[in-house]
Amino acid sequence: MRERQANRHRRRAREFEAFVAGAAGRLLHAATLLTAEPPDDNARARQLLTAALSRTYADWERLRGEDPYDRTRQELAARFARSAWRYRQHVAGGGVLERLTPQERLVLVLRLYEGVAEEQVAAQIGLPAERVRAICTRAVATMRSKPPEVAAR
Repeated sequence: MRERQANRHRRRAREFEAFVAGAAGRLLHAATLLTAEPPDDNARARQLLTAALSRTYADWERLRGEDPYDRTRQELAARFARSAWRYRQHVAGGGVLERLTPQERLVLVLRLYEGVAEEQVAAQIGLPAERVRAICTRAVATMRSKPPEVAAR
């Protein structure tokens, strides 16, 4: 009995490691976009991704038939939303994305970078699809607009 359980744990670990090897780069990029941190200094994004992957690993046995990438992306987005809306931290050095609100970044990353359907984004973050569309439109307009001039000191 113990040997069978040990084999199952080893198989689970190998499957998860293979998943992480294939998906971690893209998920880290998505997390970095969400946090609007510079790619070479993205401690918060790495922390978000580690927490999301931990949850995915904990649920690994129950994911049969479900896409672990989708589950991890959903967990990543949910963790970002909870932390971003709670603390409203200002981001410095994140480029054009730092001008967006956390909600705008979340919608933009899910819709445009990850290619998640509008209705799925709406269901995931608990907003009507029309509101998600409006947030996405506003975020794109903000990104296209010229950044405000910084006053010379």
